[in-house]
Amino acid sequence: MIQTTSQKPGLSFKNQRTTGLWHSGAALCGSLVSNMGMNPDLKTLFDGIEHQVLQTGTASVVTALCTDSRRVSPGALFVALGGSRTDGNLFVDEAIFRGAAAVVSEEDPGHLPPKVTFIKVQSARKTLAEVAARFYGHPEAALNMIGVTGTNGKTTITTLVRHIFESVNRHAGLLGTVAYVMGRRSLPAARTTPESSELFSMLSQMVSEGCTDAVMEVSSHGVIQNRVWNIPYKVAAFTNLTQDHIDYHKTMEAYFDAKSRLFDGRNGRAPEVAVINIDDAWGRRLAAKLPEGVKVLRFGESLAADFRADALSMSATDTRFTLISPEGTMTVESPLLGRYNVSNVLCALACAYASGVSIADAVKSLASFPGVPGRMEKVDCGQDFNVLVDYAHTPDALHNALSMLRPITRGRVLVVFGCGGNRDRLKRPLMTNAVQAEADEAWATADNPRNETVAGIFDDMKGGVIRPDAIHWVEDRRRAIHLALSAAKAGDSVLIAGKGHETYQEFSDTVATFDDRVVARELLWLRQASGIWNGRDAGQ
Repeated sequence: MIQTTSQKPGLSFKNQRTTGLWHSGAALCGSLVSNMGMNPDLKTLFDGIEHQVLQTGTASVVTALCTDSRRVSPGALFVALGGSRTDGNLFVDEAIFRGAAAVVSEEDPGHLPPKVTFIKVQSARKTLAEVAARFYGHPEAALNMIGVTGTNGKTTITTLVRHIFESVNRHAGLLGTVAYVMGRRSLPAARTTPESSELFSMLSQMVSEGCTDAVMEVSSHGVIQNRVWNIPYKVAAFTNLTQDHIDYHKTMEAYFDAKSRLFDGRNGRAPEVAVINIDDAWGRRLAAKLPEGVKVLRFGESLAADFRADALSMSATDTRFTLISPEGTMTVESPLLGRYNVSNVLCALACAYASGVSIADAVKSLASFPGVPGRMEKVDCGQDFNVLVDYAHTPDALHNALSMLRPITRGRVLVVFGCGGNRDRLKRPLMTNAVQAEADEAWATADNPRNETVAGIFDDMKGGVIRPDAIHWVEDRRRAIHLALSAAKAGDSVLIAGKGHETYQEFSDTVATFDDRVVARELLWLRQASGIWNGRDAGQ
């Protein structure tokens, strides 16, 4: 029940319509009609949720959910979220100006128009998640929910799980770093795990499209910020934990704690099945601390794994291994290259098995897997050396990518890489060290500099240099790629790392179009046209 109390004095909210600032929580507003068949009323949305109504307005129904005041429409419920860049409470006036019928905040209100309902809650993000689930008619309850978390591998695993489901005629939606796929509709992803209001809107669209499963990447930010609060995951998977996001979490222990919340009940509820990498030390810790009632499926090369890989054989074209699983032993042939992708395949197979797919059917589907955009994606213009674009942007990911390339490369391994601005500075020298330990020659360059100078980022990266003569510092990313491709000879491998599927480059005052795959292809075509090399398609 909504309990009305007297209005309290508090913050004075100024109109910020013309500031041009990014608002806290850039999620789109929910659609104007929910899956409940009609616009729900405030009483229904908040019944059982701890809250105080500090002002009762004239509207009783909610037409949309918004966390971005610029996208508020008449009758919307605006939830003011705190953020690292700004605070949604600064934009309450704008939301009201645009027609918000009700406002939810953790703060006390200032002077508001009497027509507006103001609801104070202890946690705006948890409230948003619970209200969004109700607004959209609890689509999560109609879907087999699978969440994959960890530092590396999330995108490959979730894409592979969806592929397995589709191969056995189960329609699955996908939410992750590359794209949001809702049946026949697909959107470029704004971030790995969307805000809960946007998330439940997309789950609702999946249900409308006839999806039976929803596979999603779950970031540590998404867990800490309660974007996935109380989602009933049938399966939650843990891939690994390596250094990343320490700028946000401060310590590896805090980073691990954020991931653990998805499994131990602190996310509102624990999953039915936990799929955990026990080749990873953090994974072993996680498996040992799960609450009773959570079924654990372990994967890895360890003898204790339920999904175990043995007798690995890796080449430049595929990876093969013997799978020991709950359904027996069988041979796996995968187009995904490298030992780390064996781990990814094992995780995907375990997730599919926990969702009711036979292991034999799942293994059979691997042969037709097309791969993941920007994940060891080949750029082939007929040149006599390999060019691959990958998203690797952590020390461990670079190590994995380069250690995979080394044994399948006849010549040298060349790398273009950089470190993002306004992100974890501690990993920068570690990334340089990983590249120098594995590659023959490297070109350090800009990634997404954001609000930092490339020169300043280079200063951090140089702390990991071990072979000064084998690394070049080139601020312009296109030129760095050009220099690496120009240096490549027959039998070499060129890895362009860091941005993968991204089609842009972020600077302090602009976002510029930049796609490593497109740039590499253009430069290779120019090189081919100039007759610099005799590729197999050059008429030689």
